[in-house]
Amino acid sequence: MIRLQQALPERYRDAPPEELAARIAAAKATLGERLLILGHHYQRDEVMAWADVRGDSFGLSRIAADRPEADFIVFCGVHFMAESADVLTQAHQQVLLPDLNAGCSMADMADIEAVEEAWAALGEVTDTGRIVPITYMNSAASLKAFVGRHGGAVCTSSNARAVLTWALDPEHRGTARGDKVLFFPDQHLGRNTAFDLGYAASDMAVWNPRLELGGLDDVGVKAATLLLWKGHCSVHQRFRPAHLEAFRAEHPDGIVVVHPECAHDVVELADEVGSTDFIIRAVGAAPAGSVLGIGTEIHLVKRLADEHPDKTVVCLDPLICPCSTMFRIDAPHLAWVLEGLVDGEIRNRITVDAETAQWARVALERMLAIT
Repeated sequence: MIRLQQALPERYRDAPPEELAARIAAAKATLGERLLILGHHYQRDEVMAWADVRGDSFGLSRIAADRPEADFIVFCGVHFMAESADVLTQAHQQVLLPDLNAGCSMADMADIEAVEEAWAALGEVTDTGRIVPITYMNSAASLKAFVGRHGGAVCTSSNARAVLTWALDPEHRGTARGDKVLFFPDQHLGRNTAFDLGYAASDMAVWNPRLELGGLDDVGVKAATLLLWKGHCSVHQRFRPAHLEAFRAEHPDGIVVVHPECAHDVVELADEVGSTDFIIRAVGAAPAGSVLGIGTEIHLVKRLADEHPDKTVVCLDPLICPCSTMFRIDAPHLAWVLEGLVDGEIRNRITVDAETAQWARVALERMLAIT
């Protein structure tokens, strides 16, 4: 998805770190309680230092919704996160993203046009009334609205198991919602969750939106219980079994913790698998002296290492790979947005139209009811 971020004036681009820090601090002090800065766990330290709250995408959006005194929500994350915050917050609250180019490559792998085309194609070979669409939180508001309209739900990496169980298990909460799931945009979270629920590889098929009928035939579509969109996280897909093997060769007693957006062959070899918050808790719970190999974004891994000096916390991938879109949020962009607010100028506001927001809330509320 193309987003146009205007070039920053030189006074931001060329300012030294200490000057930017002073200007950010002054803007925060001026705006007071009218400002709430949200920092996603993957943000660089120069940004996270100014966050009023740190967390994952959905948790941060819910916190913003619970702070009605904050007129301005500056979301230091990526585009879909700011959209979710706009969906959940009140009408008087304005959500800003410091850099419009901070998107999410995974979220962009499933756009509303491709999903609607897939739904229409599926309707030609099977009854879509029996398909439950599930979108990962890492998706555009338009996709959340799509699943809301079609009886589906949103899921997070923490509750994907509960949401898929709700969708497919006939013994769960009375009756099954359907007998097939279209899961997007991350195939790996869908696959890992399905295996965790006891489904076999033969129950799953990858839907490639670039190919006719997703690259499947009629029989393949009808046979699959889970249709997994061909999407992935550019960071988490980098982790491979060889990384875990190398870590264990060097640290035989080490603990491997990875995110469920990693490929299944990596998840199978890990000691613990879970969401970003799970990883943070796992590191905190490990005994002093532990050595932990972590399969997730490097800024979080380095922050965990700094916050737990009694443990050795390393990234499993020796070729350090930050989330390149998260990395676009920096101190110059944050200062630019905040000083705009002080001057009465709203920069980079993220808005979701009323109808899309209504149906996206339906999907999010359905998720909360399930979990």
